[in-house]
Amino acid sequence: MVTMGKWVAAVLALVVVAAVVVAVVVLRPFASPGCSAASDGTADMTIEQADNAATIAGVGFAMGMPDHAVTVALATALQESGLRNLDGGDRDSAGLFQQRPSQGWGTYAQVTDPVHATTAFYDKLRSEPDWTAMSVTGAAQLVQRSAAPEAYARWEPMARAVASAFTGEEPAALSCHGVTPTVPGADVVTLAAHELGTARLSGPQPQARGWAIATWLVAHAARLGLDTVTFDGETWTASSGDWSTRGAPDGVLSLHRAASAT
Repeated sequence: MVTMGKWVAAVLALVVVAAVVVAVVVLRPFASPGCSAASDGTADMTIEQADNAATIAGVGFAMGMPDHAVTVALATALQESGLRNLDGGDRDSAGLFQQRPSQGWGTYAQVTDPVHATTAFYDKLRSEPDWTAMSVTGAAQLVQRSAAPEAYARWEPMARAVASAFTGEEPAALSCHGVTPTVPGADVVTLAAHELGTARLSGPQPQARGWAIATWLVAHAARLGLDTVTFDGETWTASSGDWSTRGAPDGVLSLHRAASAT
């Protein structure tokens, strides 16, 4: 028979173990490389997902799409592909939004090109009357014509958090841990011009614009070979994965490439 003392000791041991597990999960949410746009873990992404989210938001930035459109696009991609550029899907569906060449979305190469696919999504969205007044689910359904339109709703909270970071609405909101910058990285100016529609990545910037570009840079840090991004006195480093105050707020944007990157 188990004595009362042993039973209590066993319960206490389980409580301690549970507390340790919770502490590890809360205090060290990134056991592997990843990004988050919310401190409560509701907007965690892999490096691949964050990279694709940056492209979706960046193209929206270049096209002058409102924040709501970015939220709709992100929720759609989360549902359709898990924010991954899939090489296949149902019938001839492929890419971030599972667009179908047979339905007029472009060639296979185009629907699996994240910039082209995102541009096509936004073009279709803004061609729909009154989409700006619709819910995320309603707007997504206008574009996708899904057999299960209610599925987009489950991704709305995460999409809003991610969009808030990438549009600059929430400063220093995206943290990316365990990033290994590619050396040499892809050309920063070329990618920025292709996705953001601008090559002005340093110097004074308006607040929202500056944070939008800074967040885009952090999410693309691995492939661009960036180890530091600074805006308005706040600096993200690949080594820490977090933002920290390094100077006075000055509205200035700068970046640094990892050693040997060209």
